[in-house]
Amino acid sequence: MKAICVPEVGRFLYSEVAVPVPAARELLVRVTVTGVCRTDLKIIEQGHRDLRLPRIPGEEIVGEVVGSGDPKDRGWLGQRVYVYPGTWCGTCDCCRRDAFNMCRDMRIAGFHRDGGFAEFVSVPRQTVIALPDGLEDDVAVFAEPLSCCINALEMARVTAGERLCIFGAGPAGTLLARLAAVRGAAVSVVDPDPVRASRHRHGVPFEGVYDVAIPAVGSADAYREAFRCLAPRGRLVAFSGLPTGASPTIDLNGLHYQEQTVVGAYGCHYRHGEEAIRLLARREIRTDDLVTHRYGLDQLADALDVVRCRRGLKVLLYPGQSPARSFR
Repeated sequence: MKAICVPEVGRFLYSEVAVPVPAARELLVRVTVTGVCRTDLKIIEQGHRDLRLPRIPGEEIVGEVVGSGDPKDRGWLGQRVYVYPGTWCGTCDCCRRDAFNMCRDMRIAGFHRDGGFAEFVSVPRQTVIALPDGLEDDVAVFAEPLSCCINALEMARVTAGERLCIFGAGPAGTLLARLAAVRGAAVSVVDPDPVRASRHRHGVPFEGVYDVAIPAVGSADAYREAFRCLAPRGRLVAFSGLPTGASPTIDLNGLHYQEQTVVGAYGCHYRHGEEAIRLLARREIRTDDLVTHRYGLDQLADALDVVRCRRGLKVLLYPGQSPARSFR
């Protein structure tokens, strides 16, 4: 099969590799579409704390089950699925608290085990979520980033009627804004790019203070601005990571006197994936205007360049195909 292999940080290869053979409790998935995000760019160009090399990247995976390592799982054959990227042990202190994404033995597709930048991928049976009829693969592939947004709003305890400000109008920021609006929040979105900002012109103007602020871009300036606009008893969600050494100084006295809270949100839980699929299937979260570029697997260099330069919004790869580029 064709796959993208990362033998070392800073280099990737478009290679012919063996189709993986699923072990017991694993399913073989033919990848129909996979998303490319800034995390993939970071993994390839800079590395990541969780990355184990060599590796096939890609944690946003949708496809069809075409094989199984256990005869009792043959009922999955032909089923279209979204693949939750993580595996969890179920026995550690985090898993016992239902924090699967914090599992002490978490193994993530594209980091610890091979991911979706390939024609086929073998995945643990526990990670697949069946797709309902009528939900297109190009929509279902948003389940992973949407799951992360669900986790972020859950950690922030966002309720209807609250004012929420999102910094960054990229794919994650846009999904956050749409999800928060569905939850009944009044949402403002801030982005220095006028084209990206214009997508949210029907939102609440950026003014005053906010109950919740979420930087959806890895920028120290975004975090500083988020702190400045936080209301008394407001919550800031550390949703996007920052480069090493770039973290802003936190005014602990300000947090103390204003009774403000800073909470982290990293990745997502399996149940968030189930909720994301339901939201997408019911068309409660629109994604049709977010896909700006489509590429075949052999065009990954072009796809990464789009992500690096922020020239579009969502970039999709189609293993086994070379679709024409699409610009909006």
